[in-house]
Amino acid sequence: MHNHDNSRITINLADENATIALGKRLAAQLAPGMVFYLHGDLGAGKTTLVRGILKALGHTGRVKSPTYTLLEPYQAGGFNLLHFDLYRLQDEDEWEAAGFRDEYDGSKIFFIEWPEKAQGLLPPADVEISLFIPDSGRNAVIQTNSAAGRQCLC
Repeated sequence: MHNHDNSRITINLADENATIALGKRLAAQLAPGMVFYLHGDLGAGKTTLVRGILKALGHTGRVKSPTYTLLEPYQAGGFNLLHFDLYRLQDEDEWEAAGFRDEYDGSKIFFIEWPEKAQGLLPPADVEISLFIPDSGRNAVIQTNSAAGRQCLC
């Protein structure tokens, strides 16, 4: 599959508010069954981005990184959203035991931090967002891998 130029963009995020604003823009393009991979070091803003998306959908509660629970489910804006943080995922057995495979039923929206920890177990991403912390602010590189994903960049 060849990449069209419109499948990848880089955005400079000056601060946390810019990250939240990006989340807001993404929230407007969500569709059931979409899968987002969130790449980036600890503190790069992955959870902040998810918080921005959930806020834009009307979620008013706290959004914390599901580092210990691996998964935090949300309902907002008429969507079922699952926020995964796989940083502490040990192995495939843990993934199976948690029943995560059953969650992929095409109706829920997945946000997956540290997807590389569960390579081969995850549904493919519609959108991959890589967050970097350069000298000032942050950069987000958004790569889309499907038609639904490309819709997000419009």
